[in-house]
Parts: sequence; C-alpha cells; structure tokens
Amino acid sequence: MQRNIRAKIVFTFVMVVCFSFAACSQQEKEKQSVNAVEGEQVREDNTSASGPDVTFTNENGDAVSLQSLKGKVVFINFWATWCPPCIHEMPSINKLKKDYEGNSNIIFLMVDVDGKMEKSKAFMKKNNYDLQVYIPKSSIPTEFLGRAIPTTVILDKEGQMISRIEGGRDYSNPEIAQALNELIESN
Repeated sequence: MQRNIRAKIVFTFVMVVCFSFAACSQQEKEKQSVNAVEGEQVREDNTSASGPDVTFTNENGDAVSLQSLKGKVVFINFWATWCPPCIHEMPSINKLKKDYEGNSNIIFLMVDVDGKMEKSKAFMKKNNYDLQVYIPKSSIPTEFLGRAIPTTVILDKEGQMISRIEGGRDYSNPEIAQALNELIESN
C-alpha cells in the first residue's frame, strides 16, 4: 500500500516536471556539498538513514534542521529574488501554503540560495506573500540542489526525498495538492 502511494506521488511529480519552465542557472559562488575525490563522491554534510541533515536559519535567526522536522511533510523551495522563474511560481506556492494553513503535518521552507535574508524578506512583504524565508546554515547537498533554481524538494514524514523538481511550476495544479495530501495522510 505504501509503495503504491509513493509510486503515485512520484508519477504525479514526474508528470508535473514535464511541463516545466526553463530553470535559472545558479551562480558559481554557491557552496558545493559534494566534492569529487579520485572519482568518488565524498559528502561534507551529516547524513542519516533518512537522508542528509541540512540546517537552515529562519528570519528570526533560529536554526531549523531537516532531522527536527521528521514526522512532517517538508516542501523546500530553493529560489532567489533575481530569478524570473522563481518569481513566476511564487504566487502559486503562496496559494498552496495558504491551502495548508493550520495543518501542522506540512511545513514550507522558502530557501534563498543567495543567503540575503533582508532582501528576501522585503520581496515577500512587497508582494504580500505569507512565506517564511530561510537561508542555508549548512551545505546544501547536490541531491537537493544541483545548479538550477528554482528547485523544489518534497520530503515525506520519514525525511526521504519523494520528489526533486527543477524549474518553475504552477503549484496550483490539483495533482500537486492530491500528492501532498497523500503524503500527509500516510504513516
């Protein structure tokens, strides 16, 4: 039963990916969380059986680790204020978050890859978005964020990556809400 739900979710997100916009190229100055050493991948971040323990800082300066969010579905959007596809998808992410207002089983992390908290907060305020901004406190693994933004990562309640979506999307698509609902309702 669990595999069927996951298969549906993965299929849904893959279908959504097919209708993507072009992604912005990420600036070279971004820290890499994986180094190539003698042809092997060596991780710099902490990992566990449920995936990497990445840490972000919210606008109040509080650190939030992915491990601390186990038991919740996590919607992570990596973005920047200068990225047109990021800006284009923001209204639909804001609406999606509002649809889950009051639901403690899902959390939305809007991660500014440039780490410019004040600029990102001003952007959210100017556009009347109810999306809390986070900045990376630790390295972001390349399995989460390659070299393109926007990138959205969906984690299940166990911290497993269910989907990684590069490029802008319309998150008001009912299939996305259905997939998130299935994740929220799963054990």
